[in-house]
Amino acid sequence: MSVAAINPIRGISFKVLSVMLFLMMQTCIKSAGADIPAGQITFFRSAFALVPILIYLAWLKDLPGAFYTRHPFGHFKRGVLGILSMACGFYGLVHLPMPDAIALGYASPLMAVIFAAVLLREQVRVYRWTAVFVGMIGVIVILFPKLTLLREGGFGSSEGMGALSVMAAAVLAGMAMIQVRQLVVSEKTATIVVYFSITGAVLSLFTLPFGWVSLSATDTALLIAGGIFGGVAQLFLTESYRHAEVSTIAPFEYSSIIIGIGISYVMFGDIPTFTMLVGTAIVISAGIFIIYREHRLGLSRKASKKASTPQG
Repeated sequence: MSVAAINPIRGISFKVLSVMLFLMMQTCIKSAGADIPAGQITFFRSAFALVPILIYLAWLKDLPGAFYTRHPFGHFKRGVLGILSMACGFYGLVHLPMPDAIALGYASPLMAVIFAAVLLREQVRVYRWTAVFVGMIGVIVILFPKLTLLREGGFGSSEGMGALSVMAAAVLAGMAMIQVRQLVVSEKTATIVVYFSITGAVLSLFTLPFGWVSLSATDTALLIAGGIFGGVAQLFLTESYRHAEVSTIAPFEYSSIIIGIGISYVMFGDIPTFTMLVGTAIVISAGIFIIYREHRLGLSRKASKKASTPQG
């Protein structure tokens, strides 16, 4: 990132705007109802997200370059992981109160730390391991009432299955983050975004024989709007990182729980439980500490590199 590009206020504004747009996407999907298969929702989310993304890239005159890649299989792996995560997340979203689904989704960065240590052999010191452990305690606090429902109602408990689906989504998203880390070494952000949406739309079509349902005009409009909101949100998210450091922007992801609670109460009458709020506070605290540690480690690496570079 060039010094001229740094504008923290603009970066934070774009980040918060992306959070709001992603919440609008989730609201559209949840409003469409729980009877629509996750694969069908995922198709609309991926296919119609391409509309604003391709328009934006055409406006930048970067459309042809966005399709050039040296790692097609890497994009395919990222697409498979991402689309499975998205499908699980959407299943959980329509079967859980929105704040619960949002809070459980915060487990993704914790999973990314674990997978970075296991798959990328990154050195994770005791501070971050402690934060992951504390964060997972928060996840258990949020999950426990849902798993109790699962024990009492068996696998017919929609909230219990929704909670497990969101956790599966968090695990898959953590793995997808690792794949993205590997891709950004040589691939442009636009290329990663475009191929993810294309892969998601194509793979979602394979769920068509497994029971897509007829949609009303309202449901169709909601799913199309959800896809477009998701695509625009992705653009603002990407743009936010051009104007500020990751450590500056990342904590504002947690504004989604505050806005989400308000939207969920007004739109769906959902009132957050005490255990959900406590668990969320624990998970957010762990997540912010991990962001802080990543920032400190990044500064240390820069200082070491500068000290080892001959000055002339």
